Amino acid sequence: MGNIIQGKLVAENFRNQIKDFIKYRNDNNLNVPSLAIILVGSDGGSQYYVRNAKKLCDNLGINCEILNFDEDKSEIDIINAIEVLNNREDIQGIMLQLPLPDNFDEKKIVSTINEKKDVDGLTDINIGKFYSGEKSFVPCTPKGIIELIKSTGEDISGKNAVVIGRSNIVGKPVAQLLLNNNATVTICHSKTKNLKEVCSNADILICAIGRPDFVDESFIKKGAIVIDVGTTMIEGKLKGDVKFESAIQKAGFLTPVPGGVGAMTTTMLLMNTCEALK
Repeated sequence: MGNIIQGKLVAENFRNQIKDFIKYRNDNNLNVPSLAIILVGSDGGSQYYVRNAKKLCDNLGINCEILNFDEDKSEIDIINAIEVLNNREDIQGIMLQLPLPDNFDEKKIVSTINEKKDVDGLTDINIGKFYSGEKSFVPCTPKGIIELIKSTGEDISGKNAVVIGRSNIVGKPVAQLLLNNNATVTICHSKTKNLKEVCSNADILICAIGRPDFVDESFIKKGAIVIDVGTTMIEGKLKGDVKFESAIQKAGFLTPVPGGVGAMTTTMLLMNTCEALK
């Protein structure tokens, strides 16, 4: 049986760094970081993530504002709200919770965010800097995934890594970060042939497709590091892409859902918010 990667425990080290930063700011009568989160619609996974982010902000002493918009709001309402946040000196970070409902132009709305406040690393400017190797805000979920892999003590360099999913939020940026750490990377998607065969050769397997229990032990190489990024709400419970009970029998390391990647994602978001204030 494999080892469970406890995201909350890995995240605790970074949260302690944030606490030290906040304490220093408070002790020296300096302003503390402030984060604004924009939530559009009623997606269960998105609501879960935003609630956890707000709770963590409160626990660490970071100011957090949540702006809720119904799906029937217009794009201009959301864009206007972002413009206000861009001009507020008391807000250092802006996060637009994705995915947006289908009736919104995601790219258009994201592009409105000031790149200096884009703590989720979603704007074209930050993405361009990220892929060209310049200093930028690194997308939070991929950043957290790399830290979870490193927590196993295994060296990423030289490993065969497979990423299932090619989204701009997780799949593509985590592939880039794996490349930056000298892994050999394959990105799989809905058109990939012999998916199980490709995945079963991976030393590191990242599952980010949003299909509950899609990946079982037949996808997994014995002893592999498996990171489950899935967050699908089913009957009030959060489910991952990996069938945990079977996968843990074959994987060397496996993240649970909840308690795995999600804990790191919110923590990396707040690390980036502190960096924005610096």
